[in-house]
Amino acid sequence: MRNVEEPGKEPAIEQPRLPPAQGEEAHLSLALVNSAIALPGGHLVDLLGTPAEANRWLTERGLAPVDAGMREMCATQLRSLREQIRSLFASRAEAVPALPAAVRAVNDAMARVPTTPLLHWDDKTGPYRAAPHPTTAIVDHALAVLAADAADLLTGPDADRLTACGSVPCNRYLLRYGRRHWCSVRCGDRARAARAYARRTTSP
Repeated sequence: MRNVEEPGKEPAIEQPRLPPAQGEEAHLSLALVNSAIALPGGHLVDLLGTPAEANRWLTERGLAPVDAGMREMCATQLRSLREQIRSLFASRAEAVPALPAAVRAVNDAMARVPTTPLLHWDDKTGPYRAAPHPTTAIVDHALAVLAADAADLLTGPDADRLTACGSVPCNRYLLRYGRRHWCSVRCGDRARAARAYARRTTSP
């Protein structure tokens, strides 16, 4: 990771190459929440910061084609859902009441795309039911999938293992295995170094 300098502009932070946090491969909503990464020095890297980046993030997870033509409004909706899900994850991990607005946002996203097969009528063969997946509603479909995954995670057996990374200033979430509370080796090393420094400075 390094600063990328351009003439006349402030240095930009290059996107960090972090391995997925534990649980991301099983839960897309965890990956979504972790797409805004806090870095030392008060920097924040947003993997959904532009429509092109949002399109790439969805494409890498099979939620949108490469040429989806993402617009800023679509990227904004994705970032908004991310913050609402993050709020719910924080409430679950800290055992505090959830914000009603966050619950509504997840339910609204799930309701964007019907999950029940709808009734159709063919002039030749008659009535039948089929689950819609319109290509014109790519973003709505992606939001519904991500929201449903968050709901499954929060109500399923993995919910008790949901925790925030224990290394400041990291803001990623993970599914805890054993005593590990860090989302990556980098964060684990930083947390251990911080503890060692604290012991040295407080010892007589």
